[in-house]
Amino acid sequence: MTASTLDSATQAAPVQGGLLAVDGLTLEVRVSPRRKRFALTVELDAAVTLHAPRGRSAADAVDFVRAHRAWVADKVALRERTRPLTPPKRLVEGEVFRYLGRTYRLTVDHERPAGAPVRAVAGRLVLSAAQAAETTLGRAALTAWYCRSGRRWAVGRLQPWAARMGVPEPALEVSDLGGRWGSYRPSPDNREKGRMRLGWPLFQLPMHLVDYVVAHELAHVRVHGHGPDFWALLGRALPEYEERRAELDELGRRMWMGDIA
Repeated sequence: MTASTLDSATQAAPVQGGLLAVDGLTLEVRVSPRRKRFALTVELDAAVTLHAPRGRSAADAVDFVRAHRAWVADKVALRERTRPLTPPKRLVEGEVFRYLGRTYRLTVDHERPAGAPVRAVAGRLVLSAAQAAETTLGRAALTAWYCRSGRRWAVGRLQPWAARMGVPEPALEVSDLGGRWGSYRPSPDNREKGRMRLGWPLFQLPMHLVDYVVAHELAHVRVHGHGPDFWALLGRALPEYEERRAELDELGRRMWMGDIA
């Protein structure tokens, strides 16, 4: 059912999670009781998500999408031009992985216990033979290593950047964000720390690009959205943010996102 065929009852009903079609554009709708306004995101695969407050009508959602149709078209075109180029990894001896811009080769250790965590030793990532033989186990072990190592490194970067930007230091989590580099969510009651989440693939990139994402998400502690105030705050802390953003767009699409051959 397209937006143009919504009857009056449907238009007045609260928007629901699921799919919404607006003028030939299909969006995934995510409804949140914490959200106060509509927002749109365009994912790495060019899929479009509408984030909606609970209780707003379907007609309001359609109007918001239509008002931002040109922005969505530009972002979708950008995603299409910058689709990831990196092929899947193989869990074999010598496969190349990256961490903070450095190259690590995979070592498959036949003596290592099956469930042992991945460890980095002298430029190598050591994986057990059982994990290398089972792609699900191998991927989980490698991404868990990126989460542990990335969080350990990023914790030390968070406080200096928060101090530079004059914002409270949020709680930090590193996990799988489904292709996003990072996100920030404020505390629901503003009495506790907000939470910054960083995607584990981010930690393959050079340190200065990880710093850019950290600073970007910290700017959201003070400013919601990406309006002029947001970029002004980020620019005061990181004057070269435009160059780093462009570098992230180009280099980021070459990073491994977890696919195993």
